Amino acid sequence: MPKPALTPIDHPCAWRGEELFTRPGWLRELGDAGREEIEAGGEMPAVEALLAEVRESLEDGAGAVLVRGVPVGGLSGEAAEACFLRLAAMLGTPVSQSAGGELIYSVRDAGHAAGDPRARGPNTRRGLSFHSDRCDVIGFLCLRAAKSGGENDVVSSAAIFNELLETSPRAAELLAEPFYYKRHTVDLGNASPYCRQPVFSQAGGKFACCLLRVLIDRAHADPGLPDLTAEQVAALDAVEEIASRPGMHARFRQREGDMVFLNNWVTLHRRTAFEDHPEPERKRHILRAWISPPNSRPLDPLFRDNYGAVEAGAVRGGMRAM
Repeated sequence: MPKPALTPIDHPCAWRGEELFTRPGWLRELGDAGREEIEAGGEMPAVEALLAEVRESLEDGAGAVLVRGVPVGGLSGEAAEACFLRLAAMLGTPVSQSAGGELIYSVRDAGHAAGDPRARGPNTRRGLSFHSDRCDVIGFLCLRAAKSGGENDVVSSAAIFNELLETSPRAAELLAEPFYYKRHTVDLGNASPYCRQPVFSQAGGKFACCLLRVLIDRAHADPGLPDLTAEQVAALDAVEEIASRPGMHARFRQREGDMVFLNNWVTLHRRTAFEDHPEPERKRHILRAWISPPNSRPLDPLFRDNYGAVEAGAVRGGMRAM
Protein backbone atom coordinates (compact mmCIF):
# COMPACT_ATOMS: atom_id res chain seq x y z
CA MET A 1 0.00 0.00 0.00
CA PRO A 2 1.59 3.34 -1.05
CA LYS A 3 2.34 5.84 1.67
CA PRO A 4 0.46 9.16 1.61
CA ALA A 5 2.34 12.09 0.10
CA LEU A 6 4.19 14.30 2.57
CA THR A 7 2.56 17.73 2.85
CA PRO A 8 3.66 20.90 4.71
CA ILE A 9 2.44 21.46 8.26
CA ASP A 10 0.06 24.43 8.50
CA HIS A 11 -0.36 24.79 12.26
CA PRO A 12 0.61 27.23 15.04
CA CYS A 13 3.42 24.82 15.99
CA ALA A 14 5.23 25.68 12.74
CA TRP A 15 7.03 28.87 13.80
CA ARG A 16 10.52 30.16 13.07
CA GLY A 17 13.06 31.62 15.48
CA GLU A 18 11.92 34.47 17.66
CA GLU A 19 8.39 34.25 16.27
CA LEU A 20 7.92 31.95 19.25
CA PHE A 21 8.20 34.89 21.65
CA THR A 22 5.25 36.64 19.97
CA ARG A 23 2.97 33.59 19.94
CA PRO A 24 -0.09 33.65 22.23
CA GLY A 25 0.53 31.51 25.30
CA TRP A 26 4.34 31.56 25.15
CA LEU A 27 4.93 33.66 28.30
CA ARG A 28 2.73 33.16 31.36
CA GLU A 29 3.08 34.75 34.80
CA LEU A 30 1.96 32.94 37.94
CA GLY A 31 1.03 36.23 39.55
CA ASP A 32 0.56 36.91 43.24
CA ALA A 33 -2.40 34.54 43.60
CA GLY A 34 -0.49 31.64 42.06
CA ARG A 35 2.62 32.23 44.13
CA GLU A 36 0.59 32.47 47.33
CA GLU A 37 -1.17 29.18 46.54
CA ILE A 38 2.14 27.40 45.95
CA GLU A 39 3.67 28.79 49.14
CA ALA A 40 0.58 27.81 51.17
CA GLY A 41 0.76 24.23 49.89
CA GLY A 42 -3.00 23.70 49.90
CA GLU A 43 -5.55 23.92 47.12
CA MET A 44 -4.32 25.67 43.97
CA PRO A 45 -7.30 26.71 41.83
CA ALA A 46 -5.50 29.63 40.16
CA VAL A 47 -2.42 27.54 39.36
CA GLU A 48 -4.52 24.64 38.10
CA ALA A 49 -6.46 26.96 35.79
CA LEU A 50 -3.24 28.44 34.39
CA LEU A 51 -1.67 25.02 33.81
CA ALA A 52 -4.83 23.79 32.10
CA GLU A 53 -4.34 26.62 29.59
CA VAL A 54 -0.65 25.67 29.28
CA ARG A 55 -1.64 22.07 28.52
CA GLU A 56 -3.92 23.20 25.67
CA SER A 57 -1.27 25.55 24.26
CA LEU A 58 1.32 22.77 24.26
CA GLU A 59 -0.90 20.51 22.14
CA ASP A 60 -2.81 22.98 19.99
CA GLY A 61 -0.57 26.07 19.97
CA ALA A 62 3.14 26.74 19.56
CA GLY A 63 4.15 23.73 21.66
CA ALA A 64 6.40 25.72 24.03
CA VAL A 65 5.48 27.72 27.14
CA LEU A 66 7.50 29.65 29.72
CA VAL A 67 5.82 30.10 33.13
CA ARG A 68 7.52 32.71 35.27
CA GLY A 69 7.47 33.27 39.03
CA VAL A 70 7.58 29.94 40.87
CA PRO A 71 8.68 30.79 44.44
CA VAL A 72 11.69 28.46 44.75
CA GLY A 73 13.93 30.71 46.85
CA GLY A 74 14.75 29.11 50.17
CA LEU A 75 13.31 25.69 49.28
CA SER A 76 15.43 22.65 50.10
CA GLY A 77 16.16 20.15 47.34
CA GLU A 78 13.44 17.74 48.48
CA ALA A 79 10.88 20.51 48.94
CA ALA A 80 11.63 21.92 45.49
CA GLU A 81 11.25 18.46 43.92
CA ALA A 82 7.94 17.90 45.73
CA CYS A 83 6.70 21.30 44.59
CA PHE A 84 7.62 20.70 40.95
CA LEU A 85 6.18 17.18 40.98
CA ARG A 86 2.86 18.57 42.18
CA LEU A 87 2.87 21.23 39.46
CA ALA A 88 3.84 18.71 36.77
CA ALA A 89 1.00 16.44 37.87
CA MET A 90 -1.44 19.26 37.12
CA LEU A 91 -0.44 18.96 33.45
CA GLY A 92 -0.65 15.16 33.29
CA THR A 93 0.92 11.97 34.61
CA PRO A 94 4.64 12.23 35.46
CA VAL A 95 6.52 9.21 34.08
CA SER A 96 9.80 7.59 35.11
CA GLN A 97 13.10 9.02 33.86
CA SER A 98 15.31 6.12 34.95
CA ALA A 99 15.32 2.45 35.83
CA GLY A 100 15.08 3.64 39.43
CA GLY A 101 11.68 5.22 38.80
CA GLU A 102 12.75 8.87 39.25
CA LEU A 103 9.83 11.20 38.49
CA ILE A 104 11.94 14.33 39.01
CA TYR A 105 15.48 14.38 37.61
CA SER A 106 18.14 16.86 38.71
CA VAL A 107 19.86 18.42 35.71
CA ARG A 108 23.29 19.49 36.97
CA ASP A 109 26.94 18.64 36.47
CA ALA A 110 27.58 15.34 38.26
CA GLY A 111 31.30 15.36 37.54
CA HIS A 112 31.35 11.93 35.86
CA ALA A 113 34.51 11.11 33.94
CA ALA A 114 34.38 10.68 30.17
CA GLY A 115 33.11 7.21 29.30
CA ASP A 116 31.32 6.68 32.63
CA PRO A 117 28.09 4.75 31.82
CA ARG A 118 26.22 6.88 34.37
CA ALA A 119 26.93 10.00 32.32
CA ARG A 120 23.94 11.46 30.49
CA GLY A 121 24.00 14.73 28.57
CA PRO A 122 21.92 16.53 31.25
CA ASN A 123 24.41 15.74 34.05
CA THR A 124 27.40 17.29 32.27
CA ARG A 125 28.39 20.89 31.49
CA ARG A 126 28.78 20.33 27.78
CA GLY A 127 26.50 21.66 25.10
CA LEU A 128 23.90 19.29 23.67
CA SER A 129 22.61 18.78 20.13
CA PHE A 130 18.96 19.26 19.23
CA HIS A 131 16.81 16.37 20.41
CA SER A 132 13.52 15.29 21.92
CA ASP A 133 12.99 13.22 25.07
CA ARG A 134 11.02 10.00 25.54
CA CYS A 135 7.81 11.65 26.69
CA ASP A 136 4.95 13.76 25.34
CA VAL A 137 5.85 16.85 27.38
CA ILE A 138 9.12 17.77 29.07
CA GLY A 139 9.22 20.34 31.87
CA PHE A 140 12.13 22.23 33.43
CA LEU A 141 12.12 24.27 36.65
CA CYS A 142 15.16 26.48 37.27
CA LEU A 143 16.39 26.54 40.86
CA ARG A 144 19.74 28.17 40.06
CA ALA A 145 21.23 29.43 36.79
CA ALA A 146 24.84 28.87 35.77
CA LYS A 147 27.54 31.51 36.19
CA SER A 148 27.53 31.81 32.39
CA GLY A 149 26.09 29.86 29.48
CA GLY A 150 23.44 27.17 29.78
CA GLU A 151 21.03 28.92 27.41
CA ASN A 152 18.01 27.06 26.08
CA ASP A 153 17.52 26.70 22.31
CA VAL A 154 14.09 25.55 21.10
CA VAL A 155 13.14 24.92 17.48
CA SER A 156 9.89 23.96 15.80
CA SER A 157 10.34 20.49 14.32
CA ALA A 158 7.32 21.19 12.11
CA ALA A 159 9.19 24.18 10.64
CA ILE A 160 12.24 21.96 10.03
CA PHE A 161 10.00 19.43 8.27
CA ASN A 162 8.51 22.19 6.10
CA GLU A 163 11.98 23.48 5.22
CA LEU A 164 13.15 20.02 4.21
CA LEU A 165 10.05 19.44 2.09
CA GLU A 166 10.85 22.62 0.19
CA THR A 167 14.61 22.25 -0.17
CA SER A 168 15.33 18.51 0.16
CA PRO A 169 12.18 16.40 -0.19
CA ARG A 170 14.23 13.21 -0.48
CA ALA A 171 15.67 13.84 3.00
CA ALA A 172 12.15 14.36 4.38
CA GLU A 173 11.08 11.05 2.84
CA LEU A 174 14.05 9.21 4.36
CA LEU A 175 13.35 10.69 7.80
CA ALA A 176 9.78 9.39 7.60
CA GLU A 177 11.18 5.84 7.44
CA PRO A 178 12.02 3.96 10.68
CA PHE A 179 15.51 4.22 12.14
CA TYR A 180 17.13 1.77 14.56
CA TYR A 181 17.53 3.14 18.11
CA LYS A 182 19.89 1.49 20.57
CA ARG A 183 18.65 1.21 24.14
CA HIS A 184 19.96 3.99 26.39
CA THR A 185 22.77 2.94 28.76
CA VAL A 186 20.66 3.89 31.81
CA ASP A 187 17.47 2.26 30.46
CA LEU A 188 18.09 -0.93 32.42
CA GLY A 189 14.44 -1.88 32.85
CA ASN A 190 13.91 -2.34 29.10
CA ALA A 191 14.56 -5.90 27.95
CA SER A 192 14.73 -4.97 24.26
CA PRO A 193 18.21 -3.96 23.05
CA TYR A 194 16.81 -1.70 20.33
CA CYS A 195 13.64 -0.32 18.72
CA ARG A 196 12.72 1.19 15.35
CA GLN A 197 10.89 4.49 14.92
CA PRO A 198 10.73 7.34 12.38
CA VAL A 199 11.96 10.90 12.88
CA PHE A 200 8.92 12.38 11.11
CA SER A 201 5.49 10.77 11.18
CA GLN A 202 1.78 11.52 11.08
CA ALA A 203 -1.14 9.72 12.72
CA GLY A 204 -4.74 10.79 12.93
CA GLY A 205 -3.91 13.97 11.05
CA LYS A 206 -1.33 14.96 13.68
CA PHE A 207 2.36 15.60 12.95
CA ALA A 208 5.06 14.13 15.21
CA CYS A 209 8.84 14.42 15.28
CA CYS A 210 11.06 12.26 17.49
CA LEU A 211 14.85 12.44 17.47
CA LEU A 212 17.65 11.39 19.80
CA ARG A 213 20.61 11.16 17.44
CA VAL A 214 23.00 9.64 19.97
CA LEU A 215 20.91 6.45 20.16
CA ILE A 216 20.66 6.23 16.36
CA ASP A 217 24.45 6.57 16.16
CA ARG A 218 24.91 3.85 18.78
CA ALA A 219 22.69 1.54 16.74
CA HIS A 220 24.78 2.36 13.66
CA ALA A 221 27.94 1.40 15.61
CA ASP A 222 26.41 -1.93 16.72
CA PRO A 223 27.76 -4.68 14.41
CA GLY A 224 24.54 -6.62 14.94
CA LEU A 225 22.34 -3.88 13.44
CA PRO A 226 22.20 -2.47 9.88
CA ASP A 227 24.46 0.47 9.10
CA LEU A 228 23.02 3.85 8.23
CA THR A 229 23.29 4.73 4.57
CA ALA A 230 25.14 7.85 3.47
CA GLU A 231 21.78 9.36 2.48
CA GLN A 232 20.35 8.70 5.94
CA VAL A 233 23.37 10.27 7.65
CA ALA A 234 23.05 13.34 5.40
CA ALA A 235 19.33 13.62 6.20
CA LEU A 236 19.97 13.45 9.95
CA ASP A 237 22.76 16.00 9.62
CA ALA A 238 20.38 18.29 7.74
CA VAL A 239 17.99 18.39 10.71
CA GLU A 240 20.74 19.65 13.04
CA GLU A 241 22.02 22.10 10.42
CA ILE A 242 18.59 23.62 9.81
CA ALA A 243 17.74 23.73 13.52
CA SER A 244 21.05 25.48 14.28
CA ARG A 245 20.39 28.35 11.91
CA PRO A 246 19.89 31.61 13.87
CA GLY A 247 16.60 32.29 12.12
CA MET A 248 15.15 28.88 13.00
CA HIS A 249 15.55 28.43 16.74
CA ALA A 250 14.63 30.64 19.69
CA ARG A 251 17.21 31.18 22.43
CA PHE A 252 16.48 32.19 26.02
CA ARG A 253 17.95 31.65 29.47
CA GLN A 254 15.92 30.37 32.36
CA ARG A 255 16.19 32.34 35.55
CA GLU A 256 15.32 31.26 39.07
CA GLY A 257 11.65 30.29 39.32
CA ASP A 258 11.12 29.84 35.56
CA MET A 259 9.30 26.74 34.34
CA VAL A 260 9.57 25.74 30.68
CA PHE A 261 7.26 23.14 29.13
CA LEU A 262 7.80 21.70 25.63
CA ASN A 263 5.71 19.38 23.50
CA ASN A 264 8.34 16.87 22.37
CA TRP A 265 6.39 15.96 19.21
CA VAL A 266 6.54 19.46 17.72
CA THR A 267 9.77 20.89 19.17
CA LEU A 268 13.42 19.93 19.53
CA HIS A 269 15.61 21.47 22.21
CA ARG A 270 19.24 21.76 23.21
CA ARG A 271 21.36 23.47 25.85
CA THR A 272 24.56 25.43 25.36
CA ALA A 273 27.67 24.61 27.39
CA PHE A 274 27.96 26.41 30.71
CA GLU A 275 30.40 27.49 33.40
CA ASP A 276 29.41 26.89 37.00
CA HIS A 277 30.00 28.96 40.10
CA PRO A 278 32.74 27.41 42.29
CA GLU A 279 30.51 27.28 45.39
CA PRO A 280 28.40 24.08 45.52
CA GLU A 281 25.33 25.94 46.74
CA ARG A 282 25.42 28.26 43.70
CA LYS A 283 25.92 25.65 40.96
CA ARG A 284 23.41 25.42 38.12
CA HIS A 285 20.45 23.25 39.10
CA ILE A 286 17.42 22.53 36.93
CA LEU A 287 14.66 20.06 37.80
CA ARG A 288 13.22 18.03 34.93
CA ALA A 289 9.91 16.21 34.59
CA TRP A 290 8.63 13.90 31.86
CA ILE A 291 4.85 14.22 31.56
CA SER A 292 2.10 12.30 29.78
CA PRO A 293 -0.87 14.70 29.42
CA PRO A 294 -4.47 13.56 28.88
CA ASN A 295 -4.80 15.54 25.61
CA SER A 296 -1.82 14.01 23.80
CA ARG A 297 -1.92 13.16 20.08
CA PRO A 298 -2.13 9.70 18.49
CA LEU A 299 1.17 8.25 17.29
CA ASP A 300 2.41 5.98 14.54
CA PRO A 301 2.15 2.31 15.71
CA LEU A 302 5.96 2.01 15.46
CA PHE A 303 6.24 4.04 18.69
CA ARG A 304 4.42 1.42 20.76
CA ASP A 305 7.61 -0.56 21.44
CA ASN A 306 9.45 2.44 22.93
CA TYR A 307 6.55 4.41 24.44
CA GLY A 308 4.23 1.62 25.58
CA ALA A 309 1.11 3.10 23.95
CA VAL A 310 0.25 5.13 20.86
CA GLU A 311 -3.40 6.00 21.44
CA ALA A 312 -4.34 9.66 21.97
CA GLY A 313 -4.45 10.52 25.68
CA ALA A 314 -2.79 7.28 26.80
CA VAL A 315 -0.26 7.31 29.63
CA ARG A 316 3.01 6.56 27.85
CA GLY A 317 6.71 7.28 27.60
CA GLY A 318 9.45 7.26 30.18
CA MET A 319 11.68 4.39 31.22
CA ARG A 320 10.47 1.17 32.80
CA ALA A 321 11.37 0.98 36.47
CA MET A 322 13.20 -2.17 37.56
